[in-house]
Amino acid sequence: MSINQAAIHQNPVELLQNLIRFDTTNPPGNEEKCIRYINNLLNEAGFETTLLARVSERPNLISRLKGHGNAPPLLLYGHVDVVTTANQTWKHPPFEGKIVDGYVWGRGALDMKGGVAMMLAAFLRAKAENLTLPGDVVLAIVVDEEALGDYGAKYLVENHAALFEGIRYALGEFGGFSLHIGNQRFYPIMVAEKQACWMKATVRGPGGHGSLPLRGGAMAKLGNLLQQLDQHSLPVHITPVARQMIGTMASALPFPSNLVLRQLLNPRLTDTVLKLLGTKGQVFDPLLHNTVNATVVNGGEKINVIPNEIAIELDGRLLPGYSPNDIMAELHQIVGEVEIELIRHDSGPAEPDMGLFDTLADILREVDPSGLPVPLMLPAATDSRFFSRLGIQTYGFLPMTLPEEMNFSQLIHSADERIPVEALNFGTNAIYKILQRFGNK
Repeated sequence: MSINQAAIHQNPVELLQNLIRFDTTNPPGNEEKCIRYINNLLNEAGFETTLLARVSERPNLISRLKGHGNAPPLLLYGHVDVVTTANQTWKHPPFEGKIVDGYVWGRGALDMKGGVAMMLAAFLRAKAENLTLPGDVVLAIVVDEEALGDYGAKYLVENHAALFEGIRYALGEFGGFSLHIGNQRFYPIMVAEKQACWMKATVRGPGGHGSLPLRGGAMAKLGNLLQQLDQHSLPVHITPVARQMIGTMASALPFPSNLVLRQLLNPRLTDTVLKLLGTKGQVFDPLLHNTVNATVVNGGEKINVIPNEIAIELDGRLLPGYSPNDIMAELHQIVGEVEIELIRHDSGPAEPDMGLFDTLADILREVDPSGLPVPLMLPAATDSRFFSRLGIQTYGFLPMTLPEEMNFSQLIHSADERIPVEALNFGTNAIYKILQRFGNK
């Protein structure tokens, strides 16, 4: 793969294509070649870089561009590992980075090699153009985000925290993408995210020979548990971020849309309004509830033996400020006295630091005067939860102008993941603008 440093920062599209062509499916990751490609780009541009790894074949990259010291450093970070494409049918090969119909196609185009390409292009451009920076800019390209981050951001925070000293704000995934409601285009900027809370539920019952009828066994209890989870939502909770996001959006919409949207903030009406909104309600549903999905079932050894015990793994997501005990109590209200145990919980801050929000919002209004920036709580979890332990507030800020018919969230982790070519250029330009003015008043 040839490296043309003189031109690559001017072409984030080509940069993304190159990144997609590294198969960094996690597990196992195999991120080393991709990281070393980025490392070579930075070295040729005159950057000093540091590679840090829990295991040698999965290095994380850190680089720094010096500023004038008039502001705390700004962190840009992103991951190069991607989720599997197994059992998915793609229109175009997922690791070729083809440009078709104005899109770059491939695994990671959205999550998040596209964002890495934007950040890297802006970072290289700042060096090439001798940009006057208010403070240092630290670039961290990490591994293993898609599998808990133990080899990536978590490892860096726990073992190399000094590299991030003095940093107050960071840009990461996800946010800044366009979202259309009615005739209004919004740009949600991620300021908070839900916490991963993985649990295991266990149901038990009498076992026996598969030839003998059995009622009320573990399998029946499993069916009842899954049915209850399918038919019932957990209780409504209105967090400050959700209130501000929905209130701002409602204020920009005409009657009756504004009235309907505001009723989402009335807990007695929230679930009814979500049903009325149909597919549009899917955007708001996880922002107003703790959520849980059954994802893995383990039970039974032989086809002719009725199992005594079945375990169900549950992917729970907590709103900021809530704990595993909270969601377990809510689950018991739905499924009864089923045994539920905690597998893993990575906590995050209860409330965001909004100190950089207005600057980011101003940039989005500048690059798209018809768009309205709003704060967003991400329903998923990112590496933000690790950097928050160092007092760093992450903003999901990978700006993208997307076609109204493009369902951003449904393409992530799915077949035919793709990003518009123009969205890459739009996002790179917006990130470059924040490098110009973060810390400036």
